[in-house]
Amino acid sequence: MRVPRVPADAAAFTAIILAAQRAGSLDPLAEAANVTHKCLAPIDGRPLIAHVVKALARVPGLARIRVCTERAAFEAFRAELGRSPDWSGPIDYVPAADNLADSIYAAAEGVEGPLLITTADNVLLTPAAVAAVLAAHARGAEVVLAMTTRDRVLAAHPEGQRRFYRLSDDSYSNCNLYGLSGGRALKAAESFRSGGQFAKNPARLALMLGPLTLMMARLGLISLTTAMRRISKRLGARVEAVILEDGSHAIDVDNERTYAIAKLLLERRRAA
Repeated sequence: MRVPRVPADAAAFTAIILAAQRAGSLDPLAEAANVTHKCLAPIDGRPLIAHVVKALARVPGLARIRVCTERAAFEAFRAELGRSPDWSGPIDYVPAADNLADSIYAAAEGVEGPLLITTADNVLLTPAAVAAVLAAHARGAEVVLAMTTRDRVLAAHPEGQRRFYRLSDDSYSNCNLYGLSGGRALKAAESFRSGGQFAKNPARLALMLGPLTLMMARLGLISLTTAMRRISKRLGARVEAVILEDGSHAIDVDNERTYAIAKLLLERRRAA
């Protein structure tokens, strides 16, 4: 994917990495690696979260990183990220709340400029994807959703993703990469309050889209452009979907299957 040019006068941005785990449970990948959190497990020679930091650090304009996780895990994350050869800038550790919405509000407190939000298991994140989101903010978008098409996901790996949003123009997958810019944009964080992924959580989709738009989307009666326009009206903020050419961005590390796929794709990137 061609890296969109981030304007020289673009605002510096803060990256929020969501790294908390479900209360009272240890992820099987974390247990197998003998670490406290899945994102601290190694993949292709580095912890999952280190791959995310590496991608963010290569984008001009990154001012600071905020890692949102349990307070008890701060030292474990500091120990790993303090050794990072990729980023020597400030990293703040923010206590995770009981839900994603309040975690995002806490991590966004006091931040000026655009927010880039991703997850600590998004190991296939690239600087090009981050730059695409920032370029959309530079065009005036207040809320940016990074997405890709079904064909591009399957081209990256035929088993990489199994859930897609079927709209009238194409089928899409989200890429766990979001941008917020301005006070009105933070309203979009409410769509995360019920937790879980959009494709797995009808309540969360209904909150973002509205019941009528959700029904039309599920019947394949509206396009992605129309859906973004309806969401913009519902949120009172300009929402834009950025379509990433590299379908691997829709593949994060959820389980052993996707871990193996992500590892393979990381190895291919390194070899290339």
